[in-house]
Amino acid sequence: MPIKLPENLPAYDVLSREGVMVMSDDRAGRQDIRPLRIGLLNLMPKKIQTENQFARLIGATPLQIELSLIRMSEHQTKNTAAEHMEEFYRPFSDIEASGEKFDGLIITGAPIEHLSYEDVTYWEELRRVFDWTRDNVYSTFGVCWGAMAMAYHFHGVQKHDLPHKAFGCFAHPVARSASHILRGLSDEVYVPVSRWTELREDEIRAAEGLDVLISSPETGPCLLEEAAQRRLYVFNHFEYDNDTLKQEYDRDVANGTPINVPQNYYPQNDPAQVPKNLWRGAAHLIYGNWINDIYQGTPYNLAELTRP
Repeated sequence: MPIKLPENLPAYDVLSREGVMVMSDDRAGRQDIRPLRIGLLNLMPKKIQTENQFARLIGATPLQIELSLIRMSEHQTKNTAAEHMEEFYRPFSDIEASGEKFDGLIITGAPIEHLSYEDVTYWEELRRVFDWTRDNVYSTFGVCWGAMAMAYHFHGVQKHDLPHKAFGCFAHPVARSASHILRGLSDEVYVPVSRWTELREDEIRAAEGLDVLISSPETGPCLLEEAAQRRLYVFNHFEYDNDTLKQEYDRDVANGTPINVPQNYYPQNDPAQVPKNLWRGAAHLIYGNWINDIYQGTPYNLAELTRP
């Protein structure tokens, strides 16, 4: 089954050209099936790029997915057209007031690592989102800064500044674990990393219920699971396109921002060459496993969803 998207959403054409099965509202309405309702709380400045990245991953499963785009209620984006936001996004306050429930929710990162959480303009509303997920979302998946913020909110785990940006595509050993999220992964996976902060493994392990599933000796913890609460935390970027790190590198070079060439990304570490995607297979496995676990456990009638 494909992912259900509005036909005028840019991701519809992008994914169709890539061979990902997408379905219009009209066609979906003729199928006697309940799609999984997945929300994307998009905190990234480049909204459309982020929509494409996550829709590509969750749309590659054999299940029908209904993707709902969500934004913070008062925060206004400067990098995406207001018309796009008005047509395709709903503010969290509307979602909260409606009493809607979701099978899954992805909370993206945001380029605000230099700020303390309490200094983020929408921090109080984001805390409401986190608490709202307890009763209204079957499984929550935090990504990069969104994952760090979630770990801080629920467990008080602090983020720490790095002396330099962790930037590149790094090898990550995969833990020996019974977690379904790791099903099919190789013993080692490459993952794009792009951040100025980290969570430390000893502080994570001291928090109740958090298990480290994937970690790198160079860049630290990557993927955590909180099985009892049906939460996942990923601090790196399985969702990145082939050229996302290149875009970030080229932007910083153009702006005169000091930046190292992303490690293990360009052939021979030469930015003149075309980067290779070393993480695509692992990305599809992890998000596919997440969607499958949701499908196996979520109630058919979301009104029956209960707190874990």
